[in-house]
Amino acid sequence: MKTRIAEKFQTLFQTEGVFYASAGRINLIGEHTDYNGGFVFPGAIDKGMIAEIRLNDTKTVRAFALDLDEYCEFGLNEEDAPVQAWARYIFGVCREMMALGVPVEGFNTAFAGDVPLGAGMSSSAALESTYAFALNDLWGENKIEKMELARVGQRTEHKYVGCNCGIMDQFASVHGKKGSLMRLDCRSGEFEYFPWNPKGYQLILVNSCVKHELAGSPYNERRLQCEHVAEVIAQKHPEVKSLRDANYDMLEEVKAEITADEYKRARYVIGEVVRVLNVCDALQKDDYETVGQMMYETHYGLSKEYEVSCEELDFLNEIAKEEGVTGSRIMGGGFGGCTINLVADELVDNFKKVVVEKFEAKYGKKPIVIDVVIGDGSRKLC
Repeated sequence: MKTRIAEKFQTLFQTEGVFYASAGRINLIGEHTDYNGGFVFPGAIDKGMIAEIRLNDTKTVRAFALDLDEYCEFGLNEEDAPVQAWARYIFGVCREMMALGVPVEGFNTAFAGDVPLGAGMSSSAALESTYAFALNDLWGENKIEKMELARVGQRTEHKYVGCNCGIMDQFASVHGKKGSLMRLDCRSGEFEYFPWNPKGYQLILVNSCVKHELAGSPYNERRLQCEHVAEVIAQKHPEVKSLRDANYDMLEEVKAEITADEYKRARYVIGEVVRVLNVCDALQKDDYETVGQMMYETHYGLSKEYEVSCEELDFLNEIAKEEGVTGSRIMGGGFGGCTINLVADELVDNFKKVVVEKFEAKYGKKPIVIDVVIGDGSRKLC
């Protein structure tokens, strides 16, 4: 991939630049809890985005997206926002870094990635993190700390893409460490690395190849529903700042004051906050059966309560159960993408074979099976 980028960069700009990379991510458990102030348990993967960048002594960014075969030029003032969706990520990062006092100027860039788009592995966060890290290195003297770089990506999504995401994706992309998952407290920003080397098990992603676009109503609507329930609960329990602070009893108290959909969304989030902590305890005891059970419970909640699954993902989850997979759930924002599966070593080969056969027989196309390798986050390559 790096060679392909370098060749295109040379063709376009007749020069060489500096390479930067950031990772996509998996999330073992803790879905839709980040914007509810809860805990998440992500890890960076060995797939991500790579960008080549060189200053061009102008006030214009000249960018090429290899995977889309598209070129875009834009200035750095607010009114210069590009039309192309992918270019708005880069533009937004530039604007947010400038707001932090980083004197960003024009540059030439080309980028590509091997994170499957729309698979729930945070290709957009990898793109944002790559450029935030690069601009901090090129113009910011690396003075902006990593958590703030993650927030730059988050604010880019909010302001320039229209997706009111939490912080998990960008955090994982920036902070990832090879061989470790991370437990992040999305309220305080505190995090801890957990070594990930499960003896006897592997993590396998199954990409349904159902694409989803998060910008728009479904994702943002659920965030608003959760915030509203927290506000209603807080009228009786002022200590509740977000659904992270609530429990099932509190939710039952206000059931008559909220809609049926709001009740279901909140019930899922309250349960998921508990499940993340249960998984942390289980991992410290090497209790992967409990980890797997929590994953299945999360999938049920995402499908029936949060309602962000789809027929194809529910089918993949059922196949996992039938084949004796320890744990399986939808991963990512939802409405398509991957399932993440915790599979005992002796079942891996058969599971890969059967899941492809059954899915293709039902839907007429093969899912993509991906072995998870936990990798590093944002970094300068050369």
